[in-house]
Amino acid sequence: LLYENLDIYCTGSNANLLSGDIAGHLSGRYIEITVYSLSYVEFLQFHTLTDTEASLNLFLKYGGLPYIKHLPLEDAIVFEYLKNIYHTIVYRDIINRFSIRNTLFLEQLVQLLAAQTGSLFSAKKISDFLKSQRINMAPNQVQTYVQYLVSAFLLHKVARYDLVGKRLFEIGDKFYFENLGIRNGIWGYRLEDRGKIIENVVYNHLVFLGYDVTIGVLGDKEVDFIATKNGEKMYIQVALSLQDEKTMEREFGNLMQITDHYPKMVVTLDVFKGASYNGITTIDLRSFLLKKFE
Repeated sequence: LLYENLDIYCTGSNANLLSGDIAGHLSGRYIEITVYSLSYVEFLQFHTLTDTEASLNLFLKYGGLPYIKHLPLEDAIVFEYLKNIYHTIVYRDIINRFSIRNTLFLEQLVQLLAAQTGSLFSAKKISDFLKSQRINMAPNQVQTYVQYLVSAFLLHKVARYDLVGKRLFEIGDKFYFENLGIRNGIWGYRLEDRGKIIENVVYNHLVFLGYDVTIGVLGDKEVDFIATKNGEKMYIQVALSLQDEKTMEREFGNLMQITDHYPKMVVTLDVFKGASYNGITTIDLRSFLLKKFE
């Protein structure tokens, strides 16, 4: 039978078919649609919440897995569910799929990446540290394990871009969690990690909106995110607060060194209603997560 106006959507388990495998099976005959965790707006809709500071804190703590809608929003219950999801991903989609023997190291690696979310990643430093602990794990093996975590959509890998040389660096990537709730479930929701958490949620929102995101490098300085879509760019810095003068000098100063005229902004937990700083806008995190930037 010939059917007109018919679309076919295929979904499946990562244990059987990761997104990277699709090209080999359906080359040239498919369009891949990546489904991310719920955005902040979707989280509010799912849980019938209004946009408040308390709602934002729930989103930052529990993340955007849709099934949480059916659970009481209590730490013991939600984090137990999230840990179970995490173990399903690790054991079914990674360990079983890739026949990994060193399962302990894989879980330790996830813990390390959770603790250092958004920090520069060095497989060699991890390998050297393990050698000091009498554990032999070559840098290329560390990189392979990390790639497994990325392929299973547990992590996002973000490259650094040289704004002067106009090229991507081959080493020194950063990693962010696709779902902050899973990250918090395995590492804990800690006060001292607030900066890492809001940086992660800003990255996730940009990707959710369809931007290609890299880290900007200007000599010894860094711009948290360069977001590109349809040939247009945004430069974004993320800061917990701008109350401290040194923080203001760093966050705004790094952006001011960029010489093109694409929009620049600083995202912070502070709520500020006023003029821009030398053309650089300041936006609070809640307002940022409600924007579409079309």
